Amino acid sequence: MTLATPASTAATATDSLFRSWQVRTLAGTMFGYAAFYFVRKNLSFAMPAMQADLGISKADLGIFLTLHGLLYGVSRFANGVWADRANARYFMVTGLMLSVAANVWFGFGSEVLWLGVAWMVNGWVQGMGFPPCCRLMTHWFRPERLASVMAVWNTSHSIGAALASVACGYFVLLGWRWCFFAPAMLCTVAGAILFLLLRDTPRSVGLPELRIAGAEPPEPGAEDPAAHRAFLRSQVFRNSFIWHICLANFFVYVLRFAVLDWGPTLLKEMKHFPLQQTGWMVAAFEVAGIGGMLLAGWVTDRVFGGRGARTCVFCMVGAAAALWAFWQFATTPAAATALLAVAGFCIYGPQALIGITAANLATRRAAATAAGFTGLFGYASTLVSGWGLGLLVEKAGWHTAFGALLGVGALGTFLFLLAWRAPAHGYGSPSAAPS
Repeated sequence: MTLATPASTAATATDSLFRSWQVRTLAGTMFGYAAFYFVRKNLSFAMPAMQADLGISKADLGIFLTLHGLLYGVSRFANGVWADRANARYFMVTGLMLSVAANVWFGFGSEVLWLGVAWMVNGWVQGMGFPPCCRLMTHWFRPERLASVMAVWNTSHSIGAALASVACGYFVLLGWRWCFFAPAMLCTVAGAILFLLLRDTPRSVGLPELRIAGAEPPEPGAEDPAAHRAFLRSQVFRNSFIWHICLANFFVYVLRFAVLDWGPTLLKEMKHFPLQQTGWMVAAFEVAGIGGMLLAGWVTDRVFGGRGARTCVFCMVGAAAALWAFWQFATTPAAATALLAVAGFCIYGPQALIGITAANLATRRAAATAAGFTGLFGYASTLVSGWGLGLLVEKAGWHTAFGALLGVGALGTFLFLLAWRAPAHGYGSPSAAPS
C-alpha cells in the first residue's frame, strides 16, 4: 500500500480546488454574459410596436442598430486593451449595471434623438462584457482545451438570446417599453449574483497560475507599458492570420445579425407569421446554435488540432445553404423554424471560435485585445446588417436582401480559407516570449 506524502496530498487538494474554480468561472461568465443579452437584444422585439406607436421608420431603426453595433465593436476593442490589465470581476459587473441604466433611459424615451443616444450608450457599455470573459478563460484553461471550453462558454450567447427572445415576445404584450424595463430589473439581480460568483485570475484566490512553456506573463503591474504595446503590435496587429479572421468575422456577423435583429420583422412581413410566434422561431435559431458551437469546438480540438479557421470554412458553407433554403422554401412555420435552426447551428460555430482563435494566436498576454479586435470588425458589420439591410429592404424588398446575404456567406468562406494555414496558437513564437 502506497501512502500519499504531504506534498502529494497538498498538490491533489490544489488540483481539486483549481478544477472547482474552473467550473465556477465558466458557469459564472456564462450566466453573466447571457444576462447581457436581455439588455441588448430586446430592441428587436420592440421595433414593430415602436413603428406603430412612434412612427419610426425602418431606416431609423436600422440606424439605431448600426450605431449601437459600431459603438459596441469599438468598445469591445478598446475595453479589450483595458481588460487585459484590469480585474475581470469588477469590469464585467460594472458593464452589466451600466447597460441596465441605459435600458431604463431608453424605456422612458419617445423622441428619436433621446432613443438614439440611449441606445448608443448601451452599445458602448455592452462592450465591457466579452473581453473580461475571454481574459478569464485564457487564465483558467490551457490553450489545447480552449476551443472546446469556449464552445461551451459561447452557448451563453444562444441561451441568453433565446431566453430574451421568448421573454420579450411576451413583455411586448404589456407595451414596447416593457421590453426594456423588465430586462433591466432582471439584470439588476443578475449583476449581484455575478459579483458573488466571479473572481479574477487563479492568483487572486491563492492558486498558482497555469504553467505554459515559454509563455509566463510578467507579474501584474510589472510589465513596462512600452513593452506591452510592442507585444501588441507584433503579436496582434501585424499578424496576418488575425487580420484574415477579423475580416471574416465581419461577414459572420452580417449573417447572424440579419436573423437576430431583423428576424421578427422579416418573419412577420416576408413570411406573414404572427409576432408572438416569431419569438419561438428566432429562439430556435439560437438554441440550435448551441449544438453547432459544441460540435465546432470538438471538431477544432479533435480533428483540426486547435485550428479554428478550418472548422469555420465548413460552417459558413452550411449557414449560407440553410439561409438560401429558408428564402426559397420556408412557406410554413415548421419549415421556417427548421431551416432557421440549421442556419443557427452552422453560423454559431464561427461565432464561438473566432474570438478564442485570435486569443490563442495572441497568447494570454494579449487575449482580450485580440478578441476585442475581432469584435471591432464583427460589429462594424452593423453598417450592413442594420442600416444597410433596412435601407435595402425598403428600396428593393426582402427577396433582394436575401440574395445579398448569400454573397456575404461566400466572402466569409473565402477569408477563412486564407487563414487555413494559421497555427493553433502563438505560444513559443519569438514575439510571444516574455520580455
